[in-house]
Amino acid sequence: MTALTARENSPSVQVIIGVDTHQDQHVAVAIDEQGVRLSEHRVATNRQGYAELQQWSRSLGEIRAFGIEGTGSYGAGVARFLTSRGYTIVEVNRPDRSTRRRKGKSDPTDAEMAARSVLAGVANATPKSGGGEVEIIRMLKNTKDSAVKARTQAINQMKALVVTAPAELRETLDGLAAGALAKRCSSFRPGPLGDPTAAAKYALRSLSRRYRQIGAEIQGLEAELDRLTRAVVPALVGTLTMPIASAS
Repeated sequence: MTALTARENSPSVQVIIGVDTHQDQHVAVAIDEQGVRLSEHRVATNRQGYAELQQWSRSLGEIRAFGIEGTGSYGAGVARFLTSRGYTIVEVNRPDRSTRRRKGKSDPTDAEMAARSVLAGVANATPKSGGGEVEIIRMLKNTKDSAVKARTQAINQMKALVVTAPAELRETLDGLAAGALAKRCSSFRPGPLGDPTAAAKYALRSLSRRYRQIGAEIQGLEAELDRLTRAVVPALVGTLTMPIASAS
C-alpha cells in the first residue's frame, strides 16, 4: 500500500473506493468525500485478495461505496464478494478513448477516475446480481448458445462435404434434412481410408456424431433452463403458456 497524502484518516471519514479490474490483479484507489486522493492498493483476484481489499478500505474510514469497472467480467468476483458483505457497489464504465489519450493508460488513474465518477454521480448504475438463480440461468444460456453455434457449424460442414463427395455417395445423401443426414452418416463404416469415398464417409461419420452429441447436450441444457426459468418467473411462464384467445 502506498499512502499518497499525509492526512490522518479516521473512521468518521467517508471514503469511496474505485477499482480498476484485471484478470490477475485489481488496483484500487480511495478518495474522501471532498475528492482528496487518500491511497492506492493492489490485490490478487481471489477471495484472500478481496478480503484484503475490504480490510484496507475499512482502515481508511467509513466506506460510502465501491465504484468497480467490469462487473460483468473481471470485476464480477470482487463485486459479488463485496455485495454479500453489505457494501454499496456502483458499476463504472471504462474511461473513454479521449480520456485515455489525454492522460495515458494507468491502472491507478483508471481506479481513481472510477471513484471520482461515483462521487460526482456520473456513475450510479447498480450491477446485475451475480448470485442465485439468475446467474445460473445466465451461465447455462451462454453455454447453450455456444453449443447451438457448434451444432450449426457441424451440420454446415457435413453439407459442404456432401456437395464435394464422390457421386455414388452424394446421391445417397442429397436432399436429406439435417437430422436424417446426421443419422444416416453416423452409421457409416468407412473401412480403410484408401480412397476419397472412404475418407468422406469417415469425415461425415465424425461430424454426424459430433452433431448428435451436441444435440443431446443442448436438450439437457434446455431442460435445466426450463426448470430454472419456471422456478424464477412462474407467473411469467404461466402467462406465456396460456392459450391466446381467438378474436371474435
